[in-house]
Amino acid sequence: MVGKDPRLPAWTEATRRARRGDDLRAFAAEERGNMSIFSIFMVLIILAMGGIGIDMMNSEIHRLKLQNTLDRAILAAADLDQAQPARNVVNDYFAKAGLTDALADVQVDEGLNYRTVSAEAELGFRPLFMHLLGVGDMEASASGTATERVNNVEISLVLDISGSMDGNSKLINMQAAAENFIDAVINDRSADLVSVNLIPYSEHVNAGEWIARDVNLHERHPYSWCVEFSDAEFGTSYIDTTIRHEQAQHFQWNYDGRHNDRSNTVCPRYSYEEIRPFSQDATALKDQIGDLRPRAGTSIFLGMKWATGMLDPHFRPITQDLVSRGLVDAGFADRPAAFSDEETLKVIVLMTDGMNDRSNRITESIYDGNEGHWDRYNLWYYLYRQNVSSWYRPYYYYQKYDAAQGDRLLENVCNAAKDAGIVVWSIGFEVTDHGAAVMEGCASSPNHFFRVEGTEIGDAFSTVAQQINQLKLIQ
Repeated sequence: MVGKDPRLPAWTEATRRARRGDDLRAFAAEERGNMSIFSIFMVLIILAMGGIGIDMMNSEIHRLKLQNTLDRAILAAADLDQAQPARNVVNDYFAKAGLTDALADVQVDEGLNYRTVSAEAELGFRPLFMHLLGVGDMEASASGTATERVNNVEISLVLDISGSMDGNSKLINMQAAAENFIDAVINDRSADLVSVNLIPYSEHVNAGEWIARDVNLHERHPYSWCVEFSDAEFGTSYIDTTIRHEQAQHFQWNYDGRHNDRSNTVCPRYSYEEIRPFSQDATALKDQIGDLRPRAGTSIFLGMKWATGMLDPHFRPITQDLVSRGLVDAGFADRPAAFSDEETLKVIVLMTDGMNDRSNRITESIYDGNEGHWDRYNLWYYLYRQNVSSWYRPYYYYQKYDAAQGDRLLENVCNAAKDAGIVVWSIGFEVTDHGAAVMEGCASSPNHFFRVEGTEIGDAFSTVAQQINQLKLIQ
């Protein structure tokens, strides 16, 4: 047995503890290698933060993909023209995106004039780095609601049928565009919801017998039904039935006195040229548009006055009289709605291919008492037949409007319409720069104005119809 070397110190527990304390103090006092340890910690922190950033970016990518898929799905499903069941449409979008399992819930609410589709989706995924820190699966979520609603809509469609529409297939292009517009805004789902006032205009507007009489007309003849307004009336949105309105003279203005042309009277005389009020009969509206023919001069301001006046609630007693006569559907007896009615959209679509022109009238003393005579002869044919000298001819007529005055009156009534909350779209069809400026000024905003050529007029009417039937992402 080997004994313990007596030269070695005797180690006690206390000695060992003291020795360990000396070693720790020596280690703590040692400065070599400190920066290396700090650098390691910093690198680890940077790597951790970078990993977290990558995971967060990955989360946002998943969320965006999920939200974009959901938005497209509910917008397509809410479209009232969509023939497939709304839930099937949403499911199909998610299946094609490879996100079938992510779709959590689909809710559909629909009625006669609306469809609302809501959806929620959740997508779980394993983070690349954060799971090393103990973080479990992450989750991206998306939700949204889309609706298409046909509210109560009152539309005044104002179409230029002046003589300049005769060239360059303009009338044909306008008719096709306007007829497609009618099909776009009137359908089975819009029954008793969407009404259209069709207002053809040229040098004047034929309101039709009963509307003309209801605005407190001083009747002078039975040949046509145009109403003369004072200049002050263009500063208001309503037609004032408390004042007496003169019936426009019925005569033809034609400088060529060699022919007795009585077709292009200052006031349009034919039934297809009359205002068609508050109609939802797409066939009748399109038939009338198809019958329109170019004629006479251009008074845009008169078309706009009627368009605005027929959307002002002051017009409602006239509508109710038309209902009682069977000329307007009973469902529209309460139209025009109040401007404060949030469920009703009031829209004017004003179209022209030119600009305001001058318009003349026969001197009252000469016209008065000879109404039947002026239905038989146009003015200038009469002057030539009677051999009235050029010196005396100016005494037979006077100028009621000129172009500048027409522009002012148009601006006034456009402002009155916009101030009342009516949305005004305007279409300048192959117009001059001046005509374009006037029409743009009438519109609710520059974005509500279209300057078009040729068949582009169809695109303009289509865009307006889409805006009226707009599809909204509401959340």
